[in-house]
Amino acid sequence: MDIKTYVIHRHVKGQDLNHHGTLFAGRGAEWFVEAGLIAAASLTSPERIVCVNIHGMIFSKPVRAGHILRFESKVVFAGKSRLATHVDIVFGHNDEQVLDGFLTFVHVGPDGRPLPHCIVIDAVNPVDRELQERAKALYGQR
Repeated sequence: MDIKTYVIHRHVKGQDLNHHGTLFAGRGAEWFVEAGLIAAASLTSPERIVCVNIHGMIFSKPVRAGHILRFESKVVFAGKSRLATHVDIVFGHNDEQVLDGFLTFVHVGPDGRPLPHCIVIDAVNPVDRELQERAKALYGQR
C-alpha cells in the first residue's frame, strides 16, 4: 500500500500556553498523538490501535498564541502488529518546522493483545523511503 499523508490544523489559543507564553508541551503531545492516530486509523480502525511510544518529540521553535499549526502524518512502516507513523508539524508562510517525530501504534484484538494487521507499506519516493529507514532504525531493523 502506498504511503498517504493526512493533514490537520490547530489554532494555538491562550488556553494552550504554558507559563512562558509558549505552547504547553502536553497539549502539543496530545495533538501530535492525535495526528499519528488519524494516519494509523486510516489503515485499520481506531478501536483496534493503541499508542505505545512517542519517539523524538523535540520542539525546535517556540509556538505562540495565534499560530496555526499544520500536522502532516503518515504511516511509514508496518511490522507484524506495529504501525509506525511520522508526524511533521509546521507553521507560517515559510512552513517553519516546529517538530517532527515518530509514534508507534500497536494493532490489538478485543482482548487488548497484539494482533497481526496484514498491512504492507510501500515507500515509493525518496522522502518516504528515508522516513521508513528512520522508523526501522527505531526498532533495530535495517
